[in-house]
Amino acid sequence: MSAKPKLSLTLQFPDERLKKQLPKALLKSAVQAALFAPAEITLRFVDAAEGKILNRDFRGKDYATNVLTFAYTEDEHAETTQADIILCTDVLQQEAEAQNKTIHDHALHLIVHGVLHAQGYDHLDDEEAEEMEGLEAEILATLGVANPYADDGKPL
Repeated sequence: MSAKPKLSLTLQFPDERLKKQLPKALLKSAVQAALFAPAEITLRFVDAAEGKILNRDFRGKDYATNVLTFAYTEDEHAETTQADIILCTDVLQQEAEAQNKTIHDHALHLIVHGVLHAQGYDHLDDEEAEEMEGLEAEILATLGVANPYADDGKPL
């Protein structure tokens, strides 16, 4: 068994609604499970207003989205992965309810998704999407989370 990559994790909860449901140890385990290299990651949980502003200002899309990854080393072979991963509490909760998933499972999925983006993975075409979704399913299985693509096949 190989050693886990070194992780420096910072948590920010300007929107505190999920802070008690998602303890640091749980969040760290999700980030750690998706890492292939040492990393410095910030997870930030925001409300819809902040999520909308960030998505608009940085992606040109005027709505709050579930997860945004600001990768500063977008290379799966980078020595140290550095990223800010923003999760929108409102969207996370709405999606979990609509998809009949727990907040726990959906949050872990979004975190794994964001961490993979931080390491250079993407889903812009079918081949990339298949690779990334396969990795997500494998990683989530190690965390006890069912394959999020098994039923609906919808990308994030």
